[in-house]
Amino acid sequence: MKIIYKNGTDEIVEKKSRFIANVFKVESEEQAVDIINNMKKKFWDARHNCYAYIIGNNNEVQKFSDDGEPSGTAGKPIMDIILSEKIHNCLIVVTRYFGGTLLGTGGLIRAYQEATKKGIAQSEVIDAIEGVSAYIDTDYNNMGKIQYICAEQNVLIEDIEYTDKVHIKLLIPKEYYMQFVHIITDRFSGNVEVIENGEQKYSKMASGEVILL
Repeated sequence: MKIIYKNGTDEIVEKKSRFIANVFKVESEEQAVDIINNMKKKFWDARHNCYAYIIGNNNEVQKFSDDGEPSGTAGKPIMDIILSEKIHNCLIVVTRYFGGTLLGTGGLIRAYQEATKKGIAQSEVIDAIEGVSAYIDTDYNNMGKIQYICAEQNVLIEDIEYTDKVHIKLLIPKEYYMQFVHIITDRFSGNVEVIENGEQKYSKMASGEVILL
């Protein structure tokens, strides 16, 4: 699931009209509405503050506004870009300062979508994984085999603590959790147990860094 990790902004100029896109991560409709109101206050002198937002793991909430532009030329085009990029929990506000030249329906759609794309490009978008935080306590002799299974099953080893035993903290994709538990149980004949701590969203960055969300 793609989400906004860092908000971003960018703009384009089309026939002297400025289109300023601001991209935000949002977790609720109330948060989205608050941000929209704040943007309208910030850009109080602009002709239009058009927006679209989408909230929920399954895109349960989808709303957009043309804010005075011709129907279908601003909010819906912004929403179409969010959906095509498959970004969740996202609000994009595109502010227009009118430059004196009418752009027509096609010109407006292209301008709002281009500004939206540039705003997203200046944001940081990451893949959020629905995961399970868990751990394994085991003997030193089992370490290598457990590490091999984790690599094989795309399970992240978050941390390892060495005492009289080895304490291995894991991040496991939720959809593969039970499969991983069965594999560990089977390969160690029930002598090694995976203990669940709870659900945890996370993301693995290109640098290899793991971020808890």
